[in-house]
Amino acid sequence: MSRPERTVSADERFTPALGRAGLTGAYDLAIRLLTRERLWRTALLEQLAPRNGETILDVGCGTGSFALLMKDRAPGARIIGLDPDPDVLHRAEAKARKADVEIEWRQGFASDAATLGVRFDKTVSSLVFHQVPIAGKRSGVAAMAAALKPGGELHIADYAAQTSPLMRSLFRLTVQRLDGMTDTQPNADGAIEAILADLVGAPVAPRRVIPTLTGAISLFHFKVPESI
Repeated sequence: MSRPERTVSADERFTPALGRAGLTGAYDLAIRLLTRERLWRTALLEQLAPRNGETILDVGCGTGSFALLMKDRAPGARIIGLDPDPDVLHRAEAKARKADVEIEWRQGFASDAATLGVRFDKTVSSLVFHQVPIAGKRSGVAAMAAALKPGGELHIADYAAQTSPLMRSLFRLTVQRLDGMTDTQPNADGAIEAILADLVGAPVAPRRVIPTLTGAISLFHFKVPESI
């Protein structure tokens, strides 16, 4: 399906896949080799449990790997992928065409999630918010929640608090070397947990923490109250 193009303004910066635009082509391979991709993506898919008839938003969909997994699990679901990077969206489109599945691709930031004219049963984001400035982390998670139908579900898989010395060191040597310290350090210090706790009004702990060669990847899930 065709997607509307939009111009990204100068103040809407984003970190490309692997931290540099020239490395985008190596992103899928790097994720597969360094992050135990099959393990954490399978865990996220089981947690999300996409069903036919649902409308699901993949925030920061990147090259479309997880969107394709959702569509394979629930062919009758409407899947929309959202990402600010036109390069990765072109790659995602190519994957979907090759797989002969229909997925909608939209260019935009996480903070645009609630402005797409669609209310979602579930919103999901994977390996995105660690690359985003702290204000964007807050506005992006809030928009994911605001985009949901009453009783909808929000799911995140990302580098969150790195609680062990080994995971913190691996995170510093890999992810932070590529993506820089400014946006990633808050995640390592627990920013995602704090943002989700503010949203829910109670402490939030990951459902699962998966150690990898690039640091620990944490999975979060909660139902959004109707008052949000």
